Amino acid sequence: MSSLTEPTRLVRRGTLAVASAAPLLVLANFTLPMVTLPEMARDLRAGPTGPVWMLGSIALGLSSLLLVSGGLADDHGRRRVLVAGSLVLAAASAVAAAAPSTAVFVGARLVQGGASAAMLAASLGIVGHACPAGPERVRATARYGAMMGLGTLLGPLLSGALAALTGWRTVYALMAASATALAVAAARMLEESRSPARRRFDVPGVVLLSLGVAALVAGVTEGRAGWTRPVVPAAFVLAAVLLAAFVAVERRRAEPLLDLALFRRSSFLLATGSALVVGAAIVGLLNYLPTVLQIAHGMTALDTALLCSVWSGLSFAGSLLTRHVRLGSAARLALGLALTAAGFAALLGVGAALSLPLVVAGLAVSGAGSGLINSAITHLAVESVPAHRVSMGSGANNTARYVGSSLGAAGVAAVVGALGPARGADVAIAACVALTAVTALAVWSAARSSSRSAGGPITSVAPGP
Repeated sequence: MSSLTEPTRLVRRGTLAVASAAPLLVLANFTLPMVTLPEMARDLRAGPTGPVWMLGSIALGLSSLLLVSGGLADDHGRRRVLVAGSLVLAAASAVAAAAPSTAVFVGARLVQGGASAAMLAASLGIVGHACPAGPERVRATARYGAMMGLGTLLGPLLSGALAALTGWRTVYALMAASATALAVAAARMLEESRSPARRRFDVPGVVLLSLGVAALVAGVTEGRAGWTRPVVPAAFVLAAVLLAAFVAVERRRAEPLLDLALFRRSSFLLATGSALVVGAAIVGLLNYLPTVLQIAHGMTALDTALLCSVWSGLSFAGSLLTRHVRLGSAARLALGLALTAAGFAALLGVGAALSLPLVVAGLAVSGAGSGLINSAITHLAVESVPAHRVSMGSGANNTARYVGSSLGAAGVAAVVGALGPARGADVAIAACVALTAVTALAVWSAARSSSRSAGGPITSVAPGP
């Protein structure tokens, strides 16, 4: 028996290693401009709205195409979509490295976002397909979630270090080489998987959802440069019309892009709603924190990268150590949110006075909480949808996360811009603390309610060592 099971385990380990490299690359790439934005804006002679789009364009590509990519991966092959996404990411990264202007760089980051959407949706689908439900899937999704923390650790560090040594462009060339290597590894090492029953491509759903989310994120991004500008309310109205039309169309289709009946599942609501809050209150705040530190306290790009690595390093470790936390997925999610709220509370006052011990402690606690969040949400995203639609579940979950991150980053930027780094940072941090704490209470209540009923995916207990 061992001669049969050992090769299977080795294949699964190889599959998990290759698939988990996708979120590592995506999150590293997503965070690259966080600590070098001022230098990039000067080099590319960005205008008033240039830096906003340099930072936010990748979220537009991600959030617009995640759900579409998930459906394509389930129906046409998850390995195929992962390989294609990796190759497109490599090409777009090469363009970003050589970009002569802000417009070219923003366009390259937009394409990177679309490629990243394909990689995230397909890779988590591959993990869900390869690992059966139960303890093995909990361990696999925890390791997959840990790569998100590792990506957010490596991205700013690499960007800050290479910017200091050779300039900001070098890290995008490195990203191009890394994405090419992933495409080759995925093509050679992964087995193809797809849904046994291929569905017809939902053209109306794809068009309405993609354009609706794009209009929403574009409105939020433009709003960071001024909420009263005519383009902002126009984008929001267009987004509302398109998304309402999407819901109306999907309710009447036999094979919709997104099965709206999923929203009657508590685990799906929990995973998607929590991902939206995580994007808004956690990713949104941390995206703008380095800029606050550089403006208010004169820190360098490398300084802020090293400081933020405390958070991302503990996030990575927290996900890996999830197997020692004997709680169901929802309870782990609630605990992670509570720790994040407590850690962010320690950052209050960072805009006016920099107390490094307090900031480091706050980032450490919130980072550990984020590790629990990543592992729990990743598991819930897979468990909350039918087995043959795991990539679609990943797409829905990550769409909520990156729409939330755009909303959160815009909100933080607007508050800091209006009130100044000192008072504005405090107001933004307090709002993120409140939102995260309230969500933790809601998730904990859902976990308790589920444990009193028949049980299900949101109460599955993480395995021990």
